[in-house]
Amino acid sequence: MKHVFIIGSKGIPANYGGFETFVEHLTKGSKKDTIQYYVACMDDHEEEVSYNGAKCFHIKVPPIGPAKAIYYDVKAFLWCLHYMKKNKIKNGIIYVLACRIGPMAGWLGRKLKSYGGLFYVNPDGHEWKRAKWNYWIRKYWKFSEKLMVKHADLLICDSKNIESYIQKEYKKYAPETTYIAYGAEEDSKKKFEENKLFQWYQKHHIRENEYYLVVGRFVPENNYETMLREFMKAKTTKDFVLITNVENNKFYQKLKEQTGFDKDKRIKFVGTVYEEELLQQIRKHAYAYLHGHEVGGTNPSLLEALGSTEMNLLLDVGFNSEVAEDGALYWNKTPESLKTLIEEVDTFSEEKRKTFGKKAKARIREAYSWEFIVEEYEKLFENSVSEENPRLKV
Repeated sequence: MKHVFIIGSKGIPANYGGFETFVEHLTKGSKKDTIQYYVACMDDHEEEVSYNGAKCFHIKVPPIGPAKAIYYDVKAFLWCLHYMKKNKIKNGIIYVLACRIGPMAGWLGRKLKSYGGLFYVNPDGHEWKRAKWNYWIRKYWKFSEKLMVKHADLLICDSKNIESYIQKEYKKYAPETTYIAYGAEEDSKKKFEENKLFQWYQKHHIRENEYYLVVGRFVPENNYETMLREFMKAKTTKDFVLITNVENNKFYQKLKEQTGFDKDKRIKFVGTVYEEELLQQIRKHAYAYLHGHEVGGTNPSLLEALGSTEMNLLLDVGFNSEVAEDGALYWNKTPESLKTLIEEVDTFSEEKRKTFGKKAKARIREAYSWEFIVEEYEKLFENSVSEENPRLKV
Protein backbone atom coordinates (compact mmCIF):
# COMPACT_ATOMS: atom_id res chain seq x y z
CA MET A 1 0.00 0.00 0.00
CA LYS A 2 1.26 3.47 -0.93
CA HIS A 3 0.42 6.22 1.53
CA VAL A 4 0.19 9.67 -0.10
CA PHE A 5 -0.28 12.73 2.12
CA ILE A 6 -1.37 15.90 0.30
CA ILE A 7 -0.99 19.29 1.98
CA GLY A 8 -1.16 22.88 0.73
CA SER A 9 -4.73 23.00 -0.60
CA LYS A 10 -7.54 24.34 1.55
CA GLY A 11 -9.02 20.86 1.38
CA ILE A 12 -11.94 18.89 -0.02
CA PRO A 13 -14.80 19.01 -0.90
CA ALA A 14 -13.45 21.66 -3.30
CA ASN A 15 -15.01 25.08 -2.74
CA TYR A 16 -12.04 27.20 -3.77
CA GLY A 17 -9.41 27.23 -6.49
CA GLY A 18 -7.15 25.10 -8.63
CA PHE A 19 -5.33 23.00 -6.05
CA GLU A 20 -8.58 22.12 -4.30
CA THR A 21 -10.15 21.06 -7.60
CA PHE A 22 -7.07 18.97 -8.39
CA VAL A 23 -7.27 17.12 -5.05
CA GLU A 24 -11.01 16.58 -5.52
CA HIS A 25 -10.46 14.96 -8.93
CA LEU A 26 -7.41 12.96 -7.82
CA THR A 27 -9.27 11.34 -4.93
CA LYS A 28 -12.60 10.96 -6.75
CA GLY A 29 -10.98 9.52 -9.88
CA SER A 30 -8.61 7.10 -8.14
CA LYS A 31 -8.60 3.66 -9.75
CA LYS A 32 -6.01 2.14 -7.44
CA ASP A 33 -6.91 0.33 -4.24
CA THR A 34 -3.16 0.17 -3.58
CA ILE A 35 -2.99 3.93 -2.86
CA GLN A 36 -4.36 5.52 0.30
CA TYR A 37 -4.72 9.32 0.16
CA TYR A 38 -4.61 11.63 3.17
CA VAL A 39 -5.71 15.25 2.61
CA ALA A 40 -5.08 18.27 4.84
CA CYS A 41 -8.07 20.61 5.20
CA MET A 42 -7.86 24.13 6.64
CA ASP A 43 -10.52 24.66 9.29
CA ASP A 44 -11.44 26.33 12.59
CA HIS A 45 -11.50 22.98 14.39
CA GLU A 46 -9.75 19.62 14.26
CA GLU A 47 -11.30 16.35 13.16
CA GLU A 48 -10.68 13.39 10.86
CA VAL A 49 -13.28 12.40 8.26
CA SER A 50 -13.46 10.29 5.11
CA TYR A 51 -14.27 11.75 1.69
CA ASN A 52 -13.78 10.24 -1.79
CA GLY A 53 -12.02 7.35 -0.04
CA ALA A 54 -9.39 9.74 1.33
CA LYS A 55 -8.71 10.30 5.01
CA CYS A 56 -9.16 14.03 5.51
CA PHE A 57 -7.52 15.61 8.53
CA HIS A 58 -8.79 19.06 9.48
CA ILE A 59 -6.15 21.44 10.79
CA LYS A 60 -7.21 24.29 13.08
CA VAL A 61 -5.55 27.50 11.92
CA PRO A 62 -5.74 30.82 13.81
CA PRO A 63 -6.44 34.09 11.90
CA ILE A 64 -2.85 35.38 11.75
CA GLY A 65 -2.84 37.21 8.42
CA PRO A 66 -0.36 36.34 5.63
CA ALA A 67 1.42 33.82 7.90
CA LYS A 68 -1.76 31.72 8.13
CA ALA A 69 -0.94 29.57 5.09
CA ILE A 70 2.64 28.95 6.28
CA TYR A 71 1.41 27.94 9.74
CA TYR A 72 -1.16 25.62 8.12
CA ASP A 73 1.37 23.85 5.87
CA VAL A 74 3.88 23.32 8.69
CA LYS A 75 1.23 22.05 11.11
CA ALA A 76 -0.18 19.72 8.44
CA PHE A 77 3.31 18.39 7.64
CA LEU A 78 3.89 17.67 11.34
CA TRP A 79 0.52 15.90 11.52
CA CYS A 80 1.65 13.65 8.63
CA LEU A 81 4.93 12.85 10.37
CA HIS A 82 3.12 12.04 13.61
CA TYR A 83 0.65 9.80 11.76
CA MET A 84 3.47 7.96 9.96
CA LYS A 85 5.31 7.35 13.22
CA LYS A 86 2.21 6.27 15.13
CA ASN A 87 1.10 3.87 12.37
CA LYS A 88 4.63 2.68 11.46
CA ILE A 89 4.23 3.79 7.82
CA LYS A 90 7.37 3.41 5.72
CA ASN A 91 7.87 4.82 2.22
CA GLY A 92 5.08 7.39 2.64
CA ILE A 93 4.94 10.38 0.31
CA ILE A 94 4.19 13.91 1.48
CA TYR A 95 3.13 16.00 -1.52
CA VAL A 96 3.22 19.75 -0.79
CA LEU A 97 1.28 22.06 -3.10
CA ALA A 98 3.08 25.44 -3.51
CA CYS A 99 6.35 26.73 -2.05
CA ARG A 100 5.36 28.41 1.20
CA ILE A 101 7.48 26.56 3.78
CA GLY A 102 10.99 26.75 2.31
CA PRO A 103 12.78 27.90 5.50
CA MET A 104 11.49 24.76 7.28
CA ALA A 105 11.89 22.42 4.29
CA GLY A 106 15.34 21.12 5.24
CA TRP A 107 14.34 20.21 8.80
CA LEU A 108 10.98 18.74 7.78
CA GLY A 109 12.58 16.83 4.91
CA ARG A 110 15.16 15.26 7.20
CA LYS A 111 12.43 14.21 9.66
CA LEU A 112 10.49 12.64 6.79
CA LYS A 113 13.61 10.89 5.51
CA SER A 114 14.18 9.34 8.96
CA TYR A 115 10.79 7.61 8.48
CA GLY A 116 11.81 6.41 5.00
CA GLY A 117 9.46 8.88 3.32
CA LEU A 118 9.62 11.00 0.15
CA PHE A 119 9.16 14.77 -0.13
CA TYR A 120 7.33 15.88 -3.29
CA VAL A 121 6.53 19.49 -4.19
CA ASN A 122 4.33 21.19 -6.77
CA PRO A 123 6.08 24.57 -7.30
CA ASP A 124 2.92 26.13 -8.77
CA GLY A 125 3.60 29.32 -10.81
CA HIS A 126 5.69 32.45 -10.24
CA GLU A 127 3.98 33.46 -7.01
CA TRP A 128 6.85 35.82 -6.21
CA LYS A 129 5.88 37.94 -9.24
CA ARG A 130 2.32 38.63 -8.12
CA ALA A 131 1.62 42.34 -7.67
CA LYS A 132 -0.75 41.73 -4.74
CA TRP A 133 2.26 40.97 -2.52
CA ASN A 134 4.47 43.70 -1.12
CA TYR A 135 8.23 43.72 -1.71
CA TRP A 136 9.12 41.68 1.39
CA ILE A 137 6.48 39.01 0.82
CA ARG A 138 7.66 38.61 -2.77
CA LYS A 139 11.24 38.24 -1.49
CA TYR A 140 10.04 35.57 0.94
CA TRP A 141 8.22 33.66 -1.83
CA LYS A 142 11.36 33.57 -3.99
CA PHE A 143 13.59 32.54 -1.07
CA SER A 144 11.08 29.89 0.00
CA GLU A 145 10.85 28.54 -3.54
CA LYS A 146 14.63 28.16 -3.68
CA LEU A 147 14.70 26.13 -0.47
CA MET A 148 11.74 23.95 -1.48
CA VAL A 149 13.54 23.11 -4.72
CA LYS A 150 16.76 22.44 -2.83
CA HIS A 151 15.22 19.96 -0.39
CA ALA A 152 12.50 18.22 -2.41
CA ASP A 153 13.00 14.68 -3.67
CA LEU A 154 10.86 15.49 -6.70
CA LEU A 155 9.19 18.59 -8.14
CA ILE A 156 5.97 17.87 -10.05
CA CYS A 157 5.40 20.77 -12.46
CA ASP A 158 2.01 21.29 -14.10
CA SER A 159 3.62 23.41 -16.84
CA LYS A 160 6.54 22.58 -19.11
CA ASN A 161 7.59 26.22 -18.91
CA ILE A 162 7.73 26.01 -15.11
CA GLU A 163 9.73 22.78 -15.30
CA SER A 164 12.21 24.46 -17.64
CA TYR A 165 12.44 27.48 -15.31
CA ILE A 166 13.11 25.25 -12.27
CA GLN A 167 15.85 23.37 -14.11
CA LYS A 168 17.59 26.56 -15.28
CA GLU A 169 17.09 28.79 -12.23
CA TYR A 170 18.19 26.15 -9.73
CA LYS A 171 20.66 24.20 -11.81
CA LYS A 172 23.19 24.08 -8.93
CA TYR A 173 20.79 21.89 -6.93
CA ALA A 174 20.33 19.41 -9.82
CA PRO A 175 16.58 19.23 -9.08
CA GLU A 176 14.62 16.12 -9.97
CA THR A 177 11.54 17.22 -11.91
CA THR A 178 8.68 15.73 -13.84
CA TYR A 179 5.75 17.18 -15.76
CA ILE A 180 2.11 16.29 -15.08
CA ALA A 181 -0.43 18.83 -16.25
CA TYR A 182 -3.43 20.21 -14.45
CA GLY A 183 -6.69 18.69 -15.66
CA ALA A 184 -9.90 19.93 -17.22
CA GLU A 185 -13.24 18.68 -18.46
CA GLU A 186 -14.53 19.08 -21.97
CA ASP A 187 -17.92 20.72 -22.43
CA SER A 188 -20.34 18.90 -20.10
CA LYS A 189 -23.09 16.80 -21.63
CA LYS A 190 -25.16 17.04 -18.44
CA LYS A 191 -28.68 18.36 -18.72
CA PHE A 192 -28.81 22.03 -17.82
CA GLU A 193 -31.76 24.25 -16.97
CA GLU A 194 -31.57 26.69 -19.88
CA ASN A 195 -33.89 29.04 -18.01
CA LYS A 196 -31.07 29.73 -15.52
CA LEU A 197 -28.84 31.00 -18.30
CA PHE A 198 -31.68 33.05 -19.81
CA GLN A 199 -32.39 34.66 -16.41
CA TRP A 200 -28.71 35.46 -15.96
CA TYR A 201 -28.62 37.10 -19.41
CA GLN A 202 -31.71 39.13 -18.60
CA LYS A 203 -30.32 40.26 -15.26
CA HIS A 204 -27.13 41.62 -16.84
CA HIS A 205 -28.59 42.72 -20.22
CA ILE A 206 -26.40 40.29 -22.17
CA ARG A 207 -27.20 38.53 -25.44
CA GLU A 208 -26.13 34.97 -26.28
CA ASN A 209 -23.07 34.80 -28.54
CA GLU A 210 -22.74 38.60 -28.44
CA TYR A 211 -20.06 39.00 -25.79
CA TYR A 212 -16.36 38.58 -25.18
CA LEU A 213 -15.76 36.96 -21.80
CA VAL A 214 -13.09 36.83 -19.12
CA VAL A 215 -13.18 34.88 -15.84
CA GLY A 216 -10.56 35.27 -13.13
CA ARG A 217 -9.17 37.23 -10.21
CA PHE A 218 -9.07 40.98 -10.77
CA VAL A 219 -5.33 41.49 -10.25
CA PRO A 220 -2.73 43.45 -12.29
CA GLU A 221 -0.75 40.41 -13.49
CA ASN A 222 -3.82 39.12 -15.33
CA ASN A 223 -3.54 42.18 -17.60
CA TYR A 224 -7.02 43.60 -17.14
CA GLU A 225 -5.73 47.08 -17.88
CA THR A 226 -4.52 46.06 -21.35
CA MET A 227 -7.71 44.12 -22.09
CA LEU A 228 -9.97 47.00 -21.02
CA ARG A 229 -8.02 49.69 -22.89
CA GLU A 230 -7.83 47.61 -26.08
CA PHE A 231 -11.49 46.61 -25.96
CA MET A 232 -12.51 50.25 -25.52
CA LYS A 233 -10.61 51.11 -28.71
CA ALA A 234 -12.03 48.18 -30.69
CA LYS A 235 -14.86 48.74 -33.17
CA THR A 236 -17.19 46.00 -32.02
CA THR A 237 -20.84 46.09 -31.02
CA LYS A 238 -20.39 43.10 -28.72
CA ASP A 239 -20.07 43.39 -24.93
CA PHE A 240 -17.05 42.67 -22.76
CA VAL A 241 -18.32 40.60 -19.81
CA LEU A 242 -16.03 40.26 -16.80
CA ILE A 243 -16.84 37.58 -14.21
CA THR A 244 -14.71 38.61 -11.28
CA ASN A 245 -15.10 39.92 -7.74
CA VAL A 246 -14.19 43.62 -7.62
CA GLU A 247 -15.92 44.55 -4.36
CA ASN A 248 -13.57 46.77 -2.30
CA ASN A 249 -10.85 46.21 -4.91
CA LYS A 250 -8.37 49.12 -5.03
CA PHE A 251 -7.04 48.04 -8.41
CA TYR A 252 -10.59 48.23 -9.84
CA GLN A 253 -11.05 51.78 -8.52
CA LYS A 254 -7.67 52.80 -9.87
CA LEU A 255 -8.39 51.46 -13.38
CA LYS A 256 -11.84 53.06 -13.42
CA GLU A 257 -10.26 56.44 -12.73
CA GLN A 258 -7.41 55.94 -15.23
CA THR A 259 -9.36 54.44 -18.14
CA GLY A 260 -12.97 55.57 -17.66
CA PHE A 261 -14.17 52.07 -18.62
CA ASP A 262 -17.38 52.68 -16.66
CA LYS A 263 -18.43 55.12 -19.38
CA ASP A 264 -18.30 52.36 -22.04
CA LYS A 265 -21.70 50.63 -21.96
CA ARG A 266 -20.24 47.52 -23.60
CA ILE A 267 -18.08 46.77 -20.54
CA LYS A 268 -20.02 44.81 -17.93
CA PHE A 269 -18.68 43.70 -14.57
CA VAL A 270 -21.19 41.08 -13.45
CA GLY A 271 -19.69 39.80 -10.19
CA THR A 272 -18.93 36.14 -9.58
CA VAL A 273 -20.67 32.91 -10.66
CA TYR A 274 -20.15 30.00 -8.26
CA GLU A 275 -22.49 27.51 -9.92
CA GLU A 276 -20.14 25.42 -12.06
CA GLU A 277 -22.65 24.34 -14.72
CA LEU A 278 -24.02 27.87 -15.17
CA LEU A 279 -20.47 29.20 -15.57
CA GLN A 280 -19.73 26.54 -18.16
CA GLN A 281 -22.84 27.54 -20.14
CA ILE A 282 -21.82 31.21 -19.98
CA ARG A 283 -18.42 30.22 -21.41
CA LYS A 284 -19.98 27.98 -24.05
CA HIS A 285 -22.24 30.71 -25.40
CA ALA A 286 -19.65 33.51 -25.42
CA TYR A 287 -18.49 34.79 -28.80
CA ALA A 288 -14.87 34.56 -27.60
CA TYR A 289 -12.84 34.26 -24.42
CA LEU A 290 -10.00 36.64 -23.47
CA HIS A 291 -7.13 35.37 -21.33
CA GLY A 292 -4.42 37.70 -20.01
CA HIS A 293 -2.74 35.59 -17.32
CA GLU A 294 1.05 35.69 -17.44
CA VAL A 295 2.28 34.64 -13.99
CA GLY A 296 3.14 31.02 -14.48
CA GLY A 297 1.69 27.58 -14.47
CA THR A 298 -1.14 25.89 -16.31
CA ASN A 299 -4.12 28.08 -15.51
CA PRO A 300 -7.40 26.25 -14.68
CA SER A 301 -9.60 29.00 -16.15
CA LEU A 302 -7.76 28.68 -19.48
CA LEU A 303 -8.33 24.93 -19.59
CA GLU A 304 -12.00 25.41 -18.76
CA ALA A 305 -12.34 27.99 -21.53
CA LEU A 306 -10.65 25.74 -24.09
CA GLY A 307 -13.05 22.95 -23.13
CA SER A 308 -16.13 25.18 -23.53
CA THR A 309 -15.62 28.27 -25.69
CA GLU A 310 -15.27 28.13 -29.48
CA MET A 311 -12.86 31.07 -29.82
CA ASN A 312 -10.06 31.86 -27.37
CA LEU A 313 -7.77 34.93 -27.55
CA LEU A 314 -4.72 34.45 -25.33
CA LEU A 315 -1.83 36.58 -24.18
CA ASP A 316 1.18 35.25 -26.07
CA VAL A 317 3.35 33.81 -23.30
CA GLY A 318 4.79 30.32 -23.05
CA PHE A 319 2.43 29.20 -20.28
CA ASN A 320 -0.58 29.82 -22.54
CA SER A 321 0.76 28.71 -25.92
CA GLU A 322 2.03 25.37 -24.57
CA VAL A 323 -1.52 24.59 -23.47
CA ALA A 324 -3.63 25.81 -26.40
CA GLU A 325 -1.15 25.39 -29.29
CA ASP A 326 -3.07 26.09 -32.54
CA GLY A 327 -6.47 25.91 -30.85
CA ALA A 328 -6.40 29.66 -30.07
CA LEU A 329 -5.24 33.03 -31.40
CA TYR A 330 -2.66 35.19 -29.59
CA TRP A 331 -2.11 38.85 -28.71
CA ASN A 332 0.64 40.78 -26.95
CA LYS A 333 0.76 43.89 -24.77
CA THR A 334 1.88 46.29 -27.48
CA PRO A 335 -0.75 48.94 -28.32
CA GLU A 336 -3.32 47.90 -30.96
CA SER A 337 -2.43 44.17 -30.81
CA LEU A 338 -5.56 43.01 -28.97
CA LYS A 339 -7.75 45.72 -30.54
CA THR A 340 -6.80 44.51 -34.02
CA LEU A 341 -7.35 40.87 -33.09
CA ILE A 342 -10.82 41.59 -31.65
CA GLU A 343 -11.83 43.43 -34.81
CA GLU A 344 -10.51 40.57 -36.95
CA VAL A 345 -12.27 37.87 -34.90
CA ASP A 346 -15.48 39.93 -35.04
CA THR A 347 -15.63 39.14 -38.78
CA PHE A 348 -15.15 35.36 -38.43
CA SER A 349 -17.82 33.05 -39.76
CA GLU A 350 -19.45 30.56 -37.40
CA GLU A 351 -17.69 27.77 -39.28
CA LYS A 352 -14.27 29.34 -38.71
CA ARG A 353 -14.93 29.78 -35.00
CA LYS A 354 -16.09 26.17 -34.73
CA THR A 355 -12.87 25.01 -36.37
CA PHE A 356 -10.89 26.66 -33.58
CA GLY A 357 -13.32 25.22 -31.03
CA LYS A 358 -12.78 21.67 -32.29
CA LYS A 359 -9.00 22.08 -32.07
CA ALA A 360 -9.25 23.46 -28.52
CA LYS A 361 -11.51 20.64 -27.32
CA ALA A 362 -9.28 18.02 -28.95
CA ARG A 363 -6.32 19.51 -27.09
CA ILE A 364 -8.17 19.18 -23.76
CA ARG A 365 -9.28 15.63 -24.58
CA GLU A 366 -5.81 14.44 -25.59
CA ALA A 367 -3.59 16.10 -22.97
CA TYR A 368 -5.65 17.49 -20.10
CA SER A 369 -8.53 15.16 -19.26
CA TRP A 370 -8.80 14.47 -15.54
CA GLU A 371 -8.87 10.74 -16.21
CA PHE A 372 -5.47 10.97 -17.94
CA ILE A 373 -3.99 13.27 -15.25
CA VAL A 374 -5.11 11.00 -12.39
CA GLU A 375 -3.64 7.99 -14.21
CA GLU A 376 -0.30 9.80 -14.60
CA TYR A 377 -0.20 10.70 -10.91
CA GLU A 378 -1.06 7.20 -9.76
CA LYS A 379 1.62 5.66 -11.97
CA LEU A 380 4.11 8.07 -10.42
CA PHE A 381 3.01 7.33 -6.85
CA GLU A 382 3.01 3.56 -7.38
CA ASN A 383 6.50 3.60 -8.89
CA SER A 384 7.99 5.83 -6.18
CA VAL A 385 10.71 4.15 -4.15
CA SER A 386 12.31 5.79 -1.13
CA GLU A 387 16.06 6.08 -1.60
CA GLU A 388 18.95 7.96 -0.01
CA ASN A 389 18.70 11.54 -1.21
CA PRO A 390 21.84 13.67 -0.78
CA ARG A 391 19.80 16.89 -0.82
CA LEU A 392 18.18 15.88 2.46
CA LYS A 393 21.42 15.25 4.31
CA VAL A 394 22.35 17.47 7.23
